[in-house]
Amino acid sequence: MTVLQTTPVTIEQTPDRPDVCAAPPPRHPRPDGQDSYTISEVVAFTGLTAHTLRWYERIGLMSHIDRSHTGQRRYNNRDLDWLDLVGKLRLTGMPVADMVRYAELVREGESTFGERYALLEETRRDVRARIAELEDTLAVLDRKITFYADATGVRYDEAERTAR
Repeated sequence: MTVLQTTPVTIEQTPDRPDVCAAPPPRHPRPDGQDSYTISEVVAFTGLTAHTLRWYERIGLMSHIDRSHTGQRRYNNRDLDWLDLVGKLRLTGMPVADMVRYAELVREGESTFGERYALLEETRRDVRARIAELEDTLAVLDRKITFYADATGVRYDEAERTAR
């Protein structure tokens, strides 16, 4: 059995050096004035895989993607904005089928505003319920941390800092 030894690394959090664990790695910025991107550029911008992008297109989550004269997919800024929204919907836990339904409704136009509203409102209720569950879970963790801090003589603020 191999045991890996690691050296603890302290990363200071300052305004110019954010905590790298707090957020996903920064995405590549879009070039100014550009509105046509290859699939590899979109992979770099979004962090999605080429396989996922093709799958989104196949299931109808993405509308028709333009092609170059050689048949290569060419994405535009509107496609990237849509992918950003899809990423947010994924974070809500919205089922893929509902995301596809939402995409269909968007393509159908303004007459579907009511149905889109209802779908997003339902998702919002689900997100709020999950947030409440997480807050309850956090309260349980805080109680346990306080208990163990008191039992071991560790000041709670020190325990809280090292937990982050």
